[in-house]
Amino acid sequence: MKKEELIHLHLLLAQIKKYFEENGLGNGFTKYKELGISPFHVHRSKSDHKRAIFILGNELASIIAKDEFSESYKTAERMREFAERVA
Repeated sequence: MKKEELIHLHLLLAQIKKYFEENGLGNGFTKYKELGISPFHVHRSKSDHKRAIFILGNELASIIAKDEFSESYKTAERMREFAERVA
């Protein structure tokens, strides 16, 4: 993916995060907030945005996962693995 496409995806996930927070579904998104990057930080590197996408994707999927056998849980685990690779 191009950097602009990653920023678009990052923005979409950030909007979903905002929706979750506004409706009391968030878990604090601590790992994502620790990164200190938002979709508006266009000067940050492509890999920074990739890592933010994977961490935020992990946190979002973890919220909706019902148990360790659900597809959402598996998605959360894959996102975590991808985030570790990008680091």
